[in-house]
Amino acid sequence: MKKQLFKILCGLMLAAPGFAQENVYPAKEYKGLLFLKNATVHVGNGEVLEGMTIKVSNGKIEQIAKDLAIPMDDVKVFDVKGKHVYPGLILSNSLLGLVEVNSVRATVDHTEIGEINPSIRSIVAYNTDSKVINTLKSNGILLANIIPQGGLVSGSSTVVQLDAWNWEDAAYKMDNAIQFRMPSLINRPNPFAEFLGIAQPAGDPVKRGLEQVEKVKAFFREAQAYAKEPVHAAVNLKYEAVKGLFNKTQKLFVHCDIVKEMLVAVDFAKEFGMDVVIVGGSESFQIADLLKANNIPVILSQMHSLPTMTDDDVDQPYKTAAALQKAGVLFAINDEDGQTRGRNLPFNAGTAVAYGLTKEQALQAITLNAAKILGIADRTGSIEVGKDANLVVSEGDILDMRTSIITHAFIQGRVLDLTDKHKQLNERYKQKYNIK
Repeated sequence: MKKQLFKILCGLMLAAPGFAQENVYPAKEYKGLLFLKNATVHVGNGEVLEGMTIKVSNGKIEQIAKDLAIPMDDVKVFDVKGKHVYPGLILSNSLLGLVEVNSVRATVDHTEIGEINPSIRSIVAYNTDSKVINTLKSNGILLANIIPQGGLVSGSSTVVQLDAWNWEDAAYKMDNAIQFRMPSLINRPNPFAEFLGIAQPAGDPVKRGLEQVEKVKAFFREAQAYAKEPVHAAVNLKYEAVKGLFNKTQKLFVHCDIVKEMLVAVDFAKEFGMDVVIVGGSESFQIADLLKANNIPVILSQMHSLPTMTDDDVDQPYKTAAALQKAGVLFAINDEDGQTRGRNLPFNAGTAVAYGLTKEQALQAITLNAAKILGIADRTGSIEVGKDANLVVSEGDILDMRTSIITHAFIQGRVLDLTDKHKQLNERYKQKYNIK
């Protein structure tokens, strides 16, 4: 019986690679010259350049010009005539690599116990073997900001590139932001609490939320005083973790949606002199001028959703991006849908085009704007000389679900394997049903 069980287990282990992704490897570093010729280049800053050749040297964009001479030496050349070249898309706020299957607890690793945990680092839990990652690359998403959850101060996020062997290889900008999850400042009782047998917290929820805000402020005041000390009597890991907020090497990402909560975020920026970013911001259109005046960017979490308030326009989530653009607020578009897992990022931006943005403005919201907010615009986010060659080639409009077919992708000049679980299953069942 034991021998038979052993044989079955061995058979399952041997069969697994046939329908998994274990044969999809991160691309090897490419030292040398690489050219993309006859390209329609969408720079990412609003410009579109026709008939260009992009020269990449050792992973960096070296030259962009028409009729650029290509040497006959051993170089890689991609003729992309009739296709579009875009900067690699950036997912600004994601649990990618921290959650594999939401309903399977053993694959979920995004939350720590406790309310104030700034020393928690999302990067050390990032799983580069996640089957979800390759499905994002197939839609042109090459970088993502990986965030922790839980409590009030959840810890630090890190920007990763999506073609790596381990988290050390993946890290693109380490510990770039501290995540603060604003407590609710609205009294919204659960209408199904009694039916579900859920006990409602006693007392005024708004008062309780304001008390939690004061608790976080007290922590930051202590941390600020600690940062000013020339010598510490004892090392405090929590205070050490937020030092970057006060010398502006880190940003404070405040997760909130309603106006009351965003006003508290503005107050944080004024009191502590931090670089604050609003994450969520579904009502940000109401205070766009205030956000602009205080230089506070917004990451719009989920465009394909219902409005936050019952008296908002039903299509308000689609229109908010255009309102922020008109007010001059720096913003990024994101995809936090638990079902699509970030894959719909370019199509969320496409929806914003139907509601007031131009195509290049929408593209900028998922490339250069996102890079600016995440603090990586000096390296990526646009197709410009000196930046990393993070490039995506599409047969059609990358914002259009019907025509966007990604044929090539490059991270730091490395040619990526765009095989993913979805494509493998597609081929598997084409074989099963003899579909040509």
